[in-house]
Amino acid sequence: MSAAQYLAFEREAEARHEFIDGQIVEMQGGSVRHATICDNFVALTKACLRGTDCRSYSAALRVKIEATENYTYPDLSIVCGGQRFEDAREDTLLNPRLIVEVLSPSTERHDRGWKFKNYQLIPSFEEYVLVSHDEPRIERFLRQGDVGWLMTQVTGLEQTVRFESAGCELPLKEIYEGVEFGPVAE
Repeated sequence: MSAAQYLAFEREAEARHEFIDGQIVEMQGGSVRHATICDNFVALTKACLRGTDCRSYSAALRVKIEATENYTYPDLSIVCGGQRFEDAREDTLLNPRLIVEVLSPSTERHDRGWKFKNYQLIPSFEEYVLVSHDEPRIERFLRQGDVGWLMTQVTGLEQTVRFESAGCELPLKEIYEGVEFGPVAE
């Protein structure tokens, strides 16, 4: 299937699908823990970015990796400055600066591997954030020019995490507010 065929299909579909190397992949439902963390992130970043030229978007906004013609639905994306969209529908963002993925047992390998590799092909992309769903832990990958990525990890509800590319600092206790830790059924 071509990227154009996918986009036409996706705009009419009731469920969401990612487009990965020519294949349509249906998005699976998430857990209450995943949804709570995502909702908290959206609310916190909206408040933190108020009055700046940055905007945060939930997983409802699709991102296109132009270099590979792949499409994903990150849990959260932040764009600063002018937004670029694929077309006048403004439902596919081309220039995210920061992307957040909340990890789950079924998506962690994909988020750490394929998605990160593809996101790095977006020229505006500067920061990748992976959020653990089973403990208060956040990993940040910050682009270091052409030499690679610097990874930092923040662990514990008493900590805060700073998103350098968006100038935003958030307490983990608020990111994980309402989350009960313990085993989650796959």
